[in-house]
Amino acid sequence: MTEGLSLRERKKIQTRRRLLAEAAKLFTERGFDQVSVAEIAEAADVSKMTVFNYFDSKEDLVFAPMEEHIGDVAQVVRNREPGESAVAGVRRHFLTSIENRDASVGMSASPVALGLLRLIQQTPALLTRAHAFFVLSFDQLTDVLVEEGEEPAIARIVAAQLIGTRNALITENHRRLLAGEPVEEIAADAVVIAGRGFDLLEKGLGDYATRGRPPQGPGAKP
Repeated sequence: MTEGLSLRERKKIQTRRRLLAEAAKLFTERGFDQVSVAEIAEAADVSKMTVFNYFDSKEDLVFAPMEEHIGDVAQVVRNREPGESAVAGVRRHFLTSIENRDASVGMSASPVALGLLRLIQQTPALLTRAHAFFVLSFDQLTDVLVEEGEEPAIARIVAAQLIGTRNALITENHRRLLAGEPVEEIAADAVVIAGRGFDLLEKGLGDYATRGRPPQGPGAKP
């Protein structure tokens, strides 16, 4: 939303978006390590110094849009409705994101989104950065639970399960996107799989994977 912003502020937003778009295009065409900041600056018609005025590093040009979602789970839990559990809040938010075809949960098949996914998987430095996002999300959620009075050790256990479940669901969406499956098919299955995953969190693992019981869920083999 740029309504009410000054001309200067709108131009800054436009420059930032142009830098992100040009960087994504170059990275997906040639690979992360083969593109320099100077080349990104030239493609965006700005100086190299301007790039660093907006982004601290080349990695930031890949992860800046994703960084906006690092605190999603912590924010959802902090702002959940009275009487709503942490699991229910995260489930609600995740299913809404699927319904909205939100890229943050792996629901975008745009060439740029797919190109950046491949880029991250193929570049060790970017994989390391992606893992750091996971840790930061975990830490932020843990802090929220501790602020509400939970014992730190239990808060970490709960945060690990919530963040881990959500990330596993997103990873499956990404896997299918990269395999070329249509978003609409992925979304329909994602709702079902997310339901089962969050059910396990709400009920506890209990007798899950009890030896001798037939496997359950989509794709289960008898």
